[in-house]
Amino acid sequence: MEKMDLEKEKITKLIRTFAIPCVISMIVAALYNIVDQIFIGWSPAGAFGNAATNIVYPFTVIALAFALLIGDGSAALFNLSLGAKEKEKAHQAIGNGFVLLLLFSLVLTVLGLLLNRQIVCLFGGNPKEAVCYQYAKDYLRIICYGLPFYMIGQGLNASIRSDGSPRYAMVATVIGAITNILLDPLFIFCFHMGVKGAALATILGQILTFLVSLFYLRKAKSFQITRSSLRLDASICKQLLSLGLASFITQLAIVIIMTVCNHLVGKYGYQTLASSGVPYGVVTPLAVIGICMKVFGIILSIVIGVSLGGMPIIGYNRGAGNSKRVKETIRYILLINAIIGGVAFLLLEAFPTFIIALFGNGNSFEYLEYAKYCLRIFLGGILFTCMIKSFSILLQAMGSSVQSTLLALARDVLFFVPAIILIASISHSVVTMLVSALIADVFAFLTGVVLLKKEIRKMEVENQKQTKEA
Repeated sequence: MEKMDLEKEKITKLIRTFAIPCVISMIVAALYNIVDQIFIGWSPAGAFGNAATNIVYPFTVIALAFALLIGDGSAALFNLSLGAKEKEKAHQAIGNGFVLLLLFSLVLTVLGLLLNRQIVCLFGGNPKEAVCYQYAKDYLRIICYGLPFYMIGQGLNASIRSDGSPRYAMVATVIGAITNILLDPLFIFCFHMGVKGAALATILGQILTFLVSLFYLRKAKSFQITRSSLRLDASICKQLLSLGLASFITQLAIVIIMTVCNHLVGKYGYQTLASSGVPYGVVTPLAVIGICMKVFGIILSIVIGVSLGGMPIIGYNRGAGNSKRVKETIRYILLINAIIGGVAFLLLEAFPTFIIALFGNGNSFEYLEYAKYCLRIFLGGILFTCMIKSFSILLQAMGSSVQSTLLALARDVLFFVPAIILIASISHSVVTMLVSALIADVFAFLTGVVLLKKEIRKMEVENQKQTKEA
């Protein structure tokens, strides 16, 4: 990335250049989970298999959270260092990030294998639901073997984008996803491996993404991986982890949401009657909420991709003291993501039956009814959520890790979790509790508006002061 590109090139062109490949990469990354869900839904495992992958999903999100904590933090520090003309620090940001990714992934793999049963129970698995419980244990065990490849591949993806190669980052992710998509039906239906086959297809795709991403390190444009850059530096590690904290909290919040929802379903599922008079039970809500979270993830992957596409532009110009280009980039990104959120809202409200039908047939009346409630109520505030995620990433790109982290916490932890626990405890209903998501979206959106405005004003004051001093 040359200075002329980010300082003088037309903003709309830069956003297209960085955002389009980034969006594709994010969508494809999200497909790793959703494709498994679709094929499992059409397999003999059906809703039991989908419920099992929903139980394991929070653990995979934890792995992604650590990957983004390090990867996004390294990328943000890299861009800020380049803008401030601190080249050695930029090299260290990438090198130290790589070492941390390796260490964290190995630790998480060991924990996942040793604590298989405990993890499944922690995230809502119940030994009394024997079929679902066994599927979950099998899926988790296989997924753990691919964690190092998954985490390092995802972490390096951010560094590759920040180095001015968003298309390469896209290709690395697409290759893995296509492999997963092709192998899923082969392992699940031809080899009759069921849930285990879905897990195996996933990790083989992750290995390919890892290898392609690793190869990029030999041809990077703006950084070099050397012995000195790989040597861990406490100051560098602290800065990159601080900058990546918002991404970590955002993903960790999903884990908290899923864990709370799964346990509430286990507690109140049999107490909630469908309009047919039959209880929803546990497996049906678990499977449906899991599907809704994957649909939710696809939509947010587009929004996050657009926002991350603006990250190098904002980070570089923030470091260079060019507030005008920072504000212009922010305006375009927010407009694009508002349109995406509006379209998503209309589709979810108008076509819930079509969307849920993608994940299997032959489902019960209660299953379809609960799915409609989930898509229309639980995801009813999707427009607000899209803007919240945009605000958080934009704040992170500007180097405001504290505000970004606060906003990431606000929607999912400060507002959503207390609301869903309170509503479910009062109503004893797994339907009524879905309203809590909409409540959290509204309050977090307002919080995000305030935080972003304050940070923009702070940036303007700093630049005015620097201009006077110059």
